[in-house]
Amino acid sequence: MKLSIGDVAKICHETNKAYCECIGDYSQKSWQDAEPWQRDSAWKGVEFKVNNPNASNSAQHDSWLDEKRKTGWKYGPVKNPELKEHPCFVPYKDLPEEQKAKDALFGNIVLALKHLIK
Repeated sequence: MKLSIGDVAKICHETNKAYCECIGDYSQKSWQDAEPWQRDSAWKGVEFKVNNPNASNSAQHDSWLDEKRKTGWKYGPVKNPELKEHPCFVPYKDLPEEQKAKDALFGNIVLALKHLIK
């Protein structure tokens, strides 16, 4: 069986959604209902980890921050796609532990599945 980058991005996204719900955040939409920018972000995150399998969680976060910065996002106390604000738009060391765990989940899913990517 082979998976595409998009398949792995979907798995990461849906896992992220489930994790967020477990910590009381019900703002995440399912993959099929997610905005294109959100699916694109997951896709780029998978590509980064596939191309940099030894990258730390903080490096993964820095890559996410860089992509967000390039597309006009900035820090905001609540995620607001219309204003392009996100509470995780901070250095990795300043993330709450539950957000660091989310980064670890994402990266570990990619590493577990990368040998299946065609």
